[in-house]
Amino acid sequence: MKSIIEFNTIKKGEILLHNGAYSKNIYYICKGVLRAYYTNTVGDVYTKNIFFENDIAGSVVSAMLKKPSEFTLEALEDTTLISINYRLYRDLINQEYDLKEFYIAYLEKNWVIDKEQREVSLVLENATERYAKLRTEHPDIDNRIAQQHIASHLGITPTQLSRIRKEIKK
Repeated sequence: MKSIIEFNTIKKGEILLHNGAYSKNIYYICKGVLRAYYTNTVGDVYTKNIFFENDIAGSVVSAMLKKPSEFTLEALEDTTLISINYRLYRDLINQEYDLKEFYIAYLEKNWVIDKEQREVSLVLENATERYAKLRTEHPDIDNRIAQQHIASHLGITPTQLSRIRKEIKK
């Protein structure tokens, strides 16, 4: 593992992966927060996901298919991460059963189960329920991430989030 990883620190606001760039790495977040976001042709920004400590972030599709990333990966806080060369990691997990089992379990939990639950939540729960769930999972999120990014992650406007926050305080 030592030969395929590198420790990095990036500053808040730095871009780790640009939309249209080819991804060679995936990232394990030791400390900090990253967000993945899409920008449409007229410049509207939509948050795809927010990644916290112990999450793995990156454009796996870009790395797997050797095609440009469709989203940007940005640091929302100063972030310490482990950069892992995806191609070399895939070679290593094909040799090491324990690493392969870990990777499969991680993908199933975070990129299958959690993704499906997020999709269901966006359709079946109202914004207040989604925000409450997010705060349960990340109690300090309001102190760490700008309201506009939380709102985008929830699929609502910052004004709607502000109203929800006021309602919850009552």
